[in-house]
Amino acid sequence: MYKSLEQALLDLEKAGMLKRIHKEVDPNLEMAEIARQTFENNGPALLFEHVKGSPFRAACNIFGSEERLQFLFRKSIKGTQTAVLFKSNPVEFFKKPNPFKLLRAAKAGINALPQKSGSIRDFEECTLADLPQIKSWPNDGGAFITLPQVATRPGEKASIMTTNVGMYRIQISGNEYSPNEECGLHYQIKRDIARHHQKAIDEHRPLKVSIFIGGAPAQTVAAVMPMPENLSELVFAGMLGGRRFRYFIHDGYLVSSDADFCILGEMEPELKPEGPFGDHIGYYSDKHPFPCLKVKKVLCKKNAIYPFTVVGRPPQEDTLFGNFIHSITKPMVPASIPGLCALHAVDAAGVHPLCLAIANERYIPYAKPEDQEPMEILKTANAILGFNQASLSKYLLIAAKSENLDVRQVPEFFGHVLERINFRRDLHFQTSTTIDTLDYTGGKLNHGSKLVMAAAGTQRRLLRNNVGDLESLKLPGGKPAVQFAQIPMAGVLTIQAPGFDTSTCDAYIDELCYALEQWEYRENYPWITLIDENLNGRKQEDFLWYTFTRSDPAQDVYGFRAATINKHWGCEAPIIVDARVKPHHQKPLEVSEEIKSKAKKILQDEGILK
Repeated sequence: MYKSLEQALLDLEKAGMLKRIHKEVDPNLEMAEIARQTFENNGPALLFEHVKGSPFRAACNIFGSEERLQFLFRKSIKGTQTAVLFKSNPVEFFKKPNPFKLLRAAKAGINALPQKSGSIRDFEECTLADLPQIKSWPNDGGAFITLPQVATRPGEKASIMTTNVGMYRIQISGNEYSPNEECGLHYQIKRDIARHHQKAIDEHRPLKVSIFIGGAPAQTVAAVMPMPENLSELVFAGMLGGRRFRYFIHDGYLVSSDADFCILGEMEPELKPEGPFGDHIGYYSDKHPFPCLKVKKVLCKKNAIYPFTVVGRPPQEDTLFGNFIHSITKPMVPASIPGLCALHAVDAAGVHPLCLAIANERYIPYAKPEDQEPMEILKTANAILGFNQASLSKYLLIAAKSENLDVRQVPEFFGHVLERINFRRDLHFQTSTTIDTLDYTGGKLNHGSKLVMAAAGTQRRLLRNNVGDLESLKLPGGKPAVQFAQIPMAGVLTIQAPGFDTSTCDAYIDELCYALEQWEYRENYPWITLIDENLNGRKQEDFLWYTFTRSDPAQDVYGFRAATINKHWGCEAPIIVDARVKPHHQKPLEVSEEIKSKAKKILQDEGILK
């Protein structure tokens, strides 16, 4: 398999999956917009041969299509999947012995073991300023590394197998960082690097950090792989790459022998402002104090290539990352949580804001179908909210296992839950808890709430999808209750409401509930979302993005005839989610028409897009 990033890119080019951009391109906004437009148009991977202000070439959209991902890992994907299946379910694996399957698993197991190889003599030295200074969005605080492989160990003498590798954004310019001497390391809540950092703080020593950029594509994918806590991502990098991860130790630092760049530095307890940064949830994350890396050395290979990606409102290239990893790890998740059948973080909703799950409901097997209620699936829901990155889920919709129910068929899954849920009984809030670092709906970094919506048993209501039903939704005196409303999926309404105002919010909700009191179709539309905009042509995607990225359950969920009994909040249908923009929300990501036009012209001039 590939020994370097360049080898992989040449292979893509030979297969017609990569194009070169010969013209000098500005890394300030232009390169990122070129990447976005190429991805949106299902274009090829790109190799920028001349980056303004940098001696290095750069590449993007490498993983920007399912076809390219399958091509890059065509020789190792089956072996990796076989190894994952063996790890998740050894009994099932050996039920039907297959010599080819056993051979694939054995080969993947050998490749999983890191190999000591190479030396510092294989690298040259450069500076942070030499790297392409890519700024993706206008309000970003500086240039960021967007495909880093951040490697840490619990101690300098710790085994290579204890290495954690994660993809945490790295700010290399701007703010208060000393040029070429410091960079920001933004690791989000519940990331494994925190364990190593805390251990170093407890032992009154700096944490040695290695940041790899480039190398074989498998190393980049491994950095976003959700590995179990004490299993190194380097194991996965070797399996997926079909080649053992090669490394050496230099002054106590782990160095990837095949990486294009390696940044070596020490992370002290000292914090410095990091950000803003336009992130994958579709909004900016604000400037906050985060760990600062004291850079000791920046290494590069001769003719190194700098890979980057661009994140923003889904779908983007990281969407394909997620889908690809899901295809490999699908057997592992149910094996990790007893009773869980399927789990899906919804990309269109910003990933962590919305998670869908199916689980077994076996606590009272003798119950009549009409008497069945969520019991075992509530236990499973708690397990999900304590499991790896699924613990960041803000809204968790979980349903009892049912024939043909699929978490990846979002409208159908929503319909199944809404038809069965008892809003008095089946809404379970966690208030004042931790949420995703990138989610600002709670009003404070890392703080917010969660809502579990559980559904089991037989259908209790029919869902409708008829715009004409809205004509009878009236206020006192016959005035229409809503002027602009749409139905993005059966049983769901979005209402374009007046702009959010704290002083009038409750009165507006009360007025809407009064209109619902008389509405004959109230039970047929058990979900209402209040938004600022009217939905455009992407009704389903807009509903998911607005609803789940712009609401905090504890603050923004209302309901018809809501009441709290024994500290349990419930209501009758419909539930009302206020997803209007609030003063504490972050700005959505936008770029100027001038930059869009420049990027489009470059792509047209290079013959990449028409």
